Amino acid sequence: MAVQHRIEPARLLPGVGLADIESRAPAAETGPAEHAIRGKALILWDRSGRRPGKKLDAIDTDQITPAKDCVSESLETLDERWKAGSFRYLMPEFRSRVHAGETFLVAGDRFAIGSSREMSPAGLKAVAEEAGREMVVVCGENMGDIFRRNAFNLGLQVVQAPDAVEDAQDGDTFSFDPATRRLTNETRKKTYEPLPLTPKEDEIRRSGGIFTIGRREFAASVRRAPDVAWPDDETAAGMTTTERIVWAHRVDKDADARPGATLRVYADLLPASDGTAPFAIHTFNQITGGDTIFPRQIAIANDHFVFTRKEADDKQTAIGKAFADRFGVRKPYYATPGDGIFHFYFPEQGLVHPGSFVAGADSHSRAYGAYGAVGIGVGSTTLGFGWATGYVFCTLAKARRVVFTGRLQPWVSGKDIVLKLLERWGTAQSQGMSVEFVDEHAQLPIAYRNTIANMMAEGEAQNGIFAADEITERWYRDKGIPLPYPLVGAGRDAHYEIDETLDLSDVVPMIAKPYSPGNAFAAEQVASERLTFDKAYIGSCTNGSYDDLLQAALVIRDAREAGHTKAATDFVVFPGSGSVKDAIERPEARLGGDSIADVLRSVGAQIRMSWCGPCFGQGEDALAPQQRAITSFNRNWQNRMGVGGEGYLASPAVVASSALLGYMAPPSELHLRWKPERHGI
Repeated sequence: MAVQHRIEPARLLPGVGLADIESRAPAAETGPAEHAIRGKALILWDRSGRRPGKKLDAIDTDQITPAKDCVSESLETLDERWKAGSFRYLMPEFRSRVHAGETFLVAGDRFAIGSSREMSPAGLKAVAEEAGREMVVVCGENMGDIFRRNAFNLGLQVVQAPDAVEDAQDGDTFSFDPATRRLTNETRKKTYEPLPLTPKEDEIRRSGGIFTIGRREFAASVRRAPDVAWPDDETAAGMTTTERIVWAHRVDKDADARPGATLRVYADLLPASDGTAPFAIHTFNQITGGDTIFPRQIAIANDHFVFTRKEADDKQTAIGKAFADRFGVRKPYYATPGDGIFHFYFPEQGLVHPGSFVAGADSHSRAYGAYGAVGIGVGSTTLGFGWATGYVFCTLAKARRVVFTGRLQPWVSGKDIVLKLLERWGTAQSQGMSVEFVDEHAQLPIAYRNTIANMMAEGEAQNGIFAADEITERWYRDKGIPLPYPLVGAGRDAHYEIDETLDLSDVVPMIAKPYSPGNAFAAEQVASERLTFDKAYIGSCTNGSYDDLLQAALVIRDAREAGHTKAATDFVVFPGSGSVKDAIERPEARLGGDSIADVLRSVGAQIRMSWCGPCFGQGEDALAPQQRAITSFNRNWQNRMGVGGEGYLASPAVVASSALLGYMAPPSELHLRWKPERHGI
């Protein structure tokens, strides 16, 4: 493969000179006037009955803005669906209550975890503004970091003040001082100092958002040539792998790459999906004027709303296509419907490599850590800012390390490892840290690493990364992809806030029950419950690789020999990319010359096009109310796979065995004997 991606200088459009940039691009505005904001509390209470009198924790962005409302039919009506969908199921009366003056949204810990959908903060802000009001979000610890950054970019005030959350009651009147960020409960006569921001975060917030910052920095960014310069070993001795890569990609070479610092960081790739592209396009146009430069480091994959047969979704996809056509964005940087889910497609196309920094407008961009890259999820405005300037703002998180010791056990894969890790972390999850993984015995293939790094989105980490090693190097060599950067790892004195081990000898096949990936149990234990289901799904960006589908086929091949010849229910497969879909149709020696697709189809499996589909509740395979599915997807939050449906998470091997049995269970329930040379990947 000849593609070798590199960070290019800004390219001016024909007829545009450097002298024209400042005159043609929109002028930077001054920040908004700062005045006290007042309003009533709008409290999201925990109605489960398990925590009386407590505010609701772990409200994910799927609950703030359901997937069906993450749609823009034109650049002129970006937020219409976002406003209408705000808390559609969790609080149907949200819009009317905000219009009536309840503008201080109060929630518990881990508010707005999950996806990068900037439709959530934008929709909340717009609901208040359409009534001439301003919204303030008040929450507890460990707020979703992508939502938090998106809020700053949009000028939505967010404060983390656990004491204020604990004290708040229905009917309380709050006030907020934007200059100091001091929050007051006027009813309780209490004042609170929220968790502080970094200076750059506060600058973005007080300026009114990322449009203003982008306009201020645009001209200089066009003139500045990107420079990636690696630290020598002595300088890097105290750095983690993530810190080392960020240090090399700094725009400001005198900036200190330490936890808590907000840096300008050059991005090797800035990918969007068809769902997140429109708002990124709007941001790019607002900063650059839309007629000055080509978008920088751009990539777009049509993978979210492409096979729904809905006119509104087609209109949204057309926005990204028109933008790509206008600026000449072609394959592999523009993936057409069916080409693949971008976390699979872009690495296999040679656009992601060890040592690169990738900021993607999808929370599962953490998957790039499997390849030795720093992959972070960002919102659309951050992405559009990056398309304009070539860099993004990144606040480095504290680091933690997980060393995988011991030996892999029968039928255990990356999915079982990450589910066990999330179960062990509990409700605190990663605490927003940057997670470094160490494969002590070099036994985890890229497919397993992809699953683990990908699901650091569910682990609520800034990113997860495996430092590049011989496994990484071999993967790229086998594909003929050249490596532009040195293979780097953590320095000898790197500091980790938490340093832990996970003994793989103790990890067994796992199944996560609703409504959290961390709600995981040994699959053999779940098997004793005889949990039946309506659908079995394998695939997605988490487990849609060739090796993932091969592992399922190996289980089915042996199960057929034992007399299990048909799936007991609907069984559907979603390859991670179009090339994987093609590859599984070719003969596979480990299946006696049969193809993976032939083996899957032999028990009734249907193979779909490569896209996200029911993983986020879209298309004909989305769950209906009361339906239950066992899947190899990444999230099983409430309504995630379809409104009223229930999703369970497992590895491809466990999903395959469950499909044949008709109840959730690991391959051992089929009385299959594990043979490493026969079943291992």
